Amino acid sequence: MTEWYVVGGMVRDLLLGRPPHDMDFAFAGGVDAFVQALPHARKVGRSVDVWVARGLEFRPLQGETPAEDLLARDLTVNALAVDARGRLYAHPRALADMRDGVLRLAADDALNRDPVRVFRVARMAAELPDFIVHPETLERMRELGASPALAALPAERVAHEVRRVLEADRPSRFLRVLDEGGCLEPWFAELAQAGRIPAGPAPWHDESVLEHTGTVMDLVAGDSLAVWMALCHDLGKVSTDPALWPHHYGHELRGERAADALACRLRLPGRCRKAGMLAARLHMKAGRYRTLRPGTRRDVVWDAHVAGLHTPFWKLVNADSGVDLRPEADRDRAVLLAVRLPEEWRGLGEESGRRLRELQCRALAAYPCKAANDRAI
Repeated sequence: MTEWYVVGGMVRDLLLGRPPHDMDFAFAGGVDAFVQALPHARKVGRSVDVWVARGLEFRPLQGETPAEDLLARDLTVNALAVDARGRLYAHPRALADMRDGVLRLAADDALNRDPVRVFRVARMAAELPDFIVHPETLERMRELGASPALAALPAERVAHEVRRVLEADRPSRFLRVLDEGGCLEPWFAELAQAGRIPAGPAPWHDESVLEHTGTVMDLVAGDSLAVWMALCHDLGKVSTDPALWPHHYGHELRGERAADALACRLRLPGRCRKAGMLAARLHMKAGRYRTLRPGTRRDVVWDAHVAGLHTPFWKLVNADSGVDLRPEADRDRAVLLAVRLPEEWRGLGEESGRRLRELQCRALAAYPCKAANDRAI
């Protein structure tokens, strides 16, 4: 007979008084009995045993008893289960660590059992920003980061954690914990040295590239695509010749290539890839929007609009520049969309596009932006 348990995050969130996001189940009694109870369940895990039925995930207990299963989990605060009778099972340290706000590995070998847990620790730090990562957990991360184990992970499993981070309350902690734990490489190699590179000259910056990136990510938290764009926008700075620091001339083009490489490495959806590249390429021009000529303003607004990224892009720009440019960007987009190409200029291929741009630039010239001091970064 199959025995059922609600496990992990849902139990933790309920005990913490947080809205639960996950509903995962474990079962005991063998796979055959499980399949007989849920004949429509399909196995989806490759490296781990996971079944999906009715939109819910099910895994067999790791071990013979709930207690053994809890010791095999990632973090103590996730090592929780409730059976069908409502009885709570908890790792010996789970409740104390929840009370004290500590993220601690459930066992010393937890990361070696499944190296993707490195990214889960960092993701949990982003989702539970008031929790600290236990020093011993960071030490285990450093040990694993020095091994080839992380490079062997399937991209899809790392990307799953990244997508969760993009929805977290404080996404910057993901990068900061990975940096402190020595685990940014190989998956986030572009940022491995970012904590030691100045983000830019005074008075506009007094922090590292990694700190600035995290700050911008937190400012746009709540919009997952904007958070990804924030992560990517300054990637080009990490390849600046140190002799040029704290300046980062031309980092936009280098950043576009780096954002493309990162999204491809993680096998993220094409929309994320496009968003990261656009953020890297255009954020500097957009930050100086009020000083741009009508033609350049048109190109910045139009590129973001055509890509379907107008709203997250301008959220990023506002967070990065510290200036609310959305009213002008919204107004200018409306001006551009109101322009209509005369019938006789349609259907001419590239020539039609050139003439449309010319009309749009003329229209924008009638709507100058209010004066503002330029920001050189």
